[in-house]
Amino acid sequence: MEPKVIVITGPTCSGKTYLSLQIAERLDTEIISADSRQVFKLLTIGTAKPGIEELYRVKHYFINTLLPDEDFNVSRFESEALKIIEALHKRGKIPIVVGGSGLYIKAVVDGIFNTAETDTEYREYLRHIIEAGGTNGLYNELMKVDPSSALRMLPQNYKRVMRALEVYHLTGKSITEHHKNYKRGDNISFIQTGLNRERTLLYENIEIRVDRMLEEGLVNEVKSLLAMGYSKELNALNTVGYKEIISYLNGETDLHRAIELIKRNTRRFAKRQMTWFRADNRIKWFDVASEQDLTLVANVIVDLIE
Repeated sequence: MEPKVIVITGPTCSGKTYLSLQIAERLDTEIISADSRQVFKLLTIGTAKPGIEELYRVKHYFINTLLPDEDFNVSRFESEALKIIEALHKRGKIPIVVGGSGLYIKAVVDGIFNTAETDTEYREYLRHIIEAGGTNGLYNELMKVDPSSALRMLPQNYKRVMRALEVYHLTGKSITEHHKNYKRGDNISFIQTGLNRERTLLYENIEIRVDRMLEEGLVNEVKSLLAMGYSKELNALNTVGYKEIISYLNGETDLHRAIELIKRNTRRFAKRQMTWFRADNRIKWFDVASEQDLTLVANVIVDLIE
């Protein structure tokens, strides 16, 4: 019988953390976080990490692992996550991979296309585009040649946009095509599940979460990061919640507008997440509206395993 891995995904504020903790405790297992920002220390409030009590209840991987200026990418995540999965299987446990970073989920389930080929001259050309038109200028270049890949990315994540342009430049094919055609040879059975909330309820949850972040001290968290000497240009800080507060602290907008932008940009991020995940017909979706619904979903998933 193939070793199993439970995958829980869905948009931000859909209930993934609550569900994963319930299942992990019932199966006596551990959680691998597939979140590209929760991996960083000091980014706590704005990334909505599980709380201290939740981290104590169940062992998590890839949370509070690196400092904000340390490098982390999807290839490294794939490599390290697979080692953790193998170790958990040897201990007789069924790992739970949970998160909303679509590329990280794909890396674990299917493997990720990662060529060593680069074109330094072309990269220099792309850097000139950023200097002239900012990250949106670079993003517009990708939209011209590879719109399907561009729609899965944020303009601010210029490293991913640059890499997608480079792959297209080198191969004449989109990075999405390469990802689809790349398959990793392993024998793991991935049980992929997704949480879906009705849009109005999801947006209400986003409003509540953002307000709570501000109450818990998001502004002071960002101030502390900048006071420690971390550059606002860091990829880790080029994140919804942080970039808007940085803009406020720089006097580029007022706090009320910054909060509005965090909520708007989080809604847009949730839409992009769903566009990504809906493209994978292997995911079994569960409609949820409450913690009671999440408990019922936990029962269904545990029954699938047992």
